[in-house]
Amino acid sequence: MLPFRTDVDVTAAAAHVSAHLANDGLLAYPTETVYGLGSAPTPRGLDRLAHLKGRAPNKPFLLLVSSAAMLEAWGLVLGRHGSALAREFWPGPLTLVLRGGEGKLPDRLRGVEGGIAVRWTSHAGMSKLIALLGHPLTSTSANRPGGPAAPGPERIGELFPEPVASGELLILDGGALGNVPPSTLVDCTGPIPRLVREGAIPLHELRRRAGSMAP
Repeated sequence: MLPFRTDVDVTAAAAHVSAHLANDGLLAYPTETVYGLGSAPTPRGLDRLAHLKGRAPNKPFLLLVSSAAMLEAWGLVLGRHGSALAREFWPGPLTLVLRGGEGKLPDRLRGVEGGIAVRWTSHAGMSKLIALLGHPLTSTSANRPGGPAAPGPERIGELFPEPVASGELLILDGGALGNVPPSTLVDCTGPIPRLVREGAIPLHELRRRAGSMAP
């Protein structure tokens, strides 16, 4: 477990996290919503993350990015509706399903609609860490299937004792998080945006701020 509460903590953790992910290790970390579990966006990392969560290999994970430049560097395309929503709500708890990423990201990240779910995180520590890593981080809530997300690092250790003990799962200790809903999820792969999950940002707020570009 590494401290992850201050800017100094984040900088100190970056090299260790980078080496851990490069060795196909897994990460537990705080976000602006709930604690997440993630990996580098590689086939082996995705295999290990799916095994840890006990979920079907064909069920995709989302990606966290730290900037619009990173989004573009990995070939992801916002499109007209995605751009409007991103201008209003990124960084923040809005996940957008986007087209693109062919040849740069594993196809296993794609949902049935063919897109990849992406969020520019507003958690300052994670945004800085991802920028230092130089690549997106996969993300899924830190829980067992059907259970609530862990509110803090101690609970993550209780849920996943063996991977933590073996060193496979490295925990970034950002303290306990409040009871925040997961991110709102909007599919921007089609001609009209579609609300997949209403979460931290309610539908009426999407429409108030993005108008006709909202679902």
